Amino acid sequence: MPTKLVILDRDGVINLDSAQFIKNPAEWKPIPGSLEAIARLTQSGYKVVVATNQSGVGRGLFDMEMLNQIHSNMHKAVVALGGRIDAIFYCPHAADSQCDCRKPKPGMLKRISETLNVELAGVPAIGDSLRDLQACAAVGCQPMLVMTGKGTKTKADNELPAGTLEFADLAAAVNHILAKEKK
Repeated sequence: MPTKLVILDRDGVINLDSAQFIKNPAEWKPIPGSLEAIARLTQSGYKVVVATNQSGVGRGLFDMEMLNQIHSNMHKAVVALGGRIDAIFYCPHAADSQCDCRKPKPGMLKRISETLNVELAGVPAIGDSLRDLQACAAVGCQPMLVMTGKGTKTKADNELPAGTLEFADLAAAVNHILAKEKK
């Protein structure tokens, strides 16, 4: 039985995405049902971890203090509904950097495994972009694509890793995870 852990991308999965980046707390808007879905995971005994590329930091569009404020707002919004985000891992590097933590490279997910001392085999990892799915597949997670954010375009490009499950949104993916657990 895999650890009761779910890994989520942020932009396009939990909150609305923006081609101009989410640069401050006012621009962070949850996707309807996403915060409630996180709360259901928490209440079912799951650890919820966010793994997010945040190249806006590396590009100078916002600083670490602003990123922390955005994440603080996200934490408070989830807690207000009875949920919890146990950890947030992020890559602050620009897209052209040679780091190993920017998805689709698996470095950030390996760091999650090491920090939490968990095996990631079979752990649900939910994203809306191909790079999210590639990173999670590289470490043995169960890739789950949501059609929010870039999800519809990602599906249309038809390059999904083998075994990727598809859902309308985070709430539908969580319904699947919780229903599977009851079997």
